[in-house]
Amino acid sequence: MYTILICDDEPDIVAALKIYLSGEDYRLLEAGNGSEALEIVEHSEVHLILMDIMMPRMDGLAATARLREKSNVPILLLTAKSESGDKVLGLNVGADDYITKPFDPAEVLARVRSHLRRYTRLGARQEEKPAKQYRVGPIMLDEERKEVTVDEESVALTPIEYRILRLLIMHPGRIYSSAQIYELVWNESAVGAENAVSVHIRHLRQKLEINPSEPRYLKVVWGLGYKLEGGKGR
Repeated sequence: MYTILICDDEPDIVAALKIYLSGEDYRLLEAGNGSEALEIVEHSEVHLILMDIMMPRMDGLAATARLREKSNVPILLLTAKSESGDKVLGLNVGADDYITKPFDPAEVLARVRSHLRRYTRLGARQEEKPAKQYRVGPIMLDEERKEVTVDEESVALTPIEYRILRLLIMHPGRIYSSAQIYELVWNESAVGAENAVSVHIRHLRQKLEINPSEPRYLKVVWGLGYKLEGGKGR
């Protein structure tokens, strides 16, 4: 059974989300602000978090940043249409996705199922297949360990960042458009792909490159998309 934490200071929204998710075999926990969410995650195993942005005491962006210091649990932001800037900021600090209010129940269920499926697969060992390692320059991805290193130093990635890097490092030099990356990584139609992908690419560069503003490996091909290729030295 998967445990989902719903973090929102509006009881009506929490109640609605619980109704949407009640038909699934989920254990549902509640928090009214970011501080409560951190406390719950500290003492309970949580597999996914639905996190509102605007909350008292500690907002969703601050809570997401704190959670990312020690957990890669999928975090889906609950946002209003007017909070487009906060969506981008949320992705920057480590959120995996967002759901816009008012909610479409079918969309909520689809996104929750999708992220839970990917999250659990990332942690699963597939003993029937040989371990695979992919390397571009100093960047190495170990599929069996689900580990990424740069110059032999471990780098902590969120699940979305890991999947983007895995796609690119498995096909070095190949250019993928934002829409292609979105569809292959998020496994859904590329609505709003450009902003979401560019934010995660920028975050990846900060973790993989010495100088993210002049990347040697994770490069943009203007008008076409992104590619990962080896450079000369580090």
